[in-house]
Amino acid sequence: MTGLRGFLDRPDYRVDIHARRNLVTVHLDGLLIAESTRAQLVDEQDHGLVFYVPLADVRVPLARAEGYSSTCPFKGVATYWRFAGDGGEPLVWSYEDPAPQVARLRGHVAFYQDRVTLRVGVATPTVSGR
Repeated sequence: MTGLRGFLDRPDYRVDIHARRNLVTVHLDGLLIAESTRAQLVDEQDHGLVFYVPLADVRVPLARAEGYSSTCPFKGVATYWRFAGDGGEPLVWSYEDPAPQVARLRGHVAFYQDRVTLRVGVATPTVSGR
């Protein structure tokens, strides 16, 4: 990946990725569109928390949203997705070739949390602090 200078220019910048065992579900208008116990929680400096779920855990077919593009200097070039057969706005993005520092995002997608309902449930097995 060339042209990404984020971590070179700002070596103190944080993009922390935490593997979660919690059940993460994503619904759109009541339809379950993703369900995973293998999500990655991304805590990026200057951004909100974002869950990335494995593409294999998405239950609806996705199609690339042509004409949409952005580049994050820390993560890479984003690919945007919409539901297959739907001409609406993209609801999903991914980094197909992420920067080496965030390589764990490869094969995962994130959902616009203002357009879907994302819920975080308990981890299995449940861990008790008692």
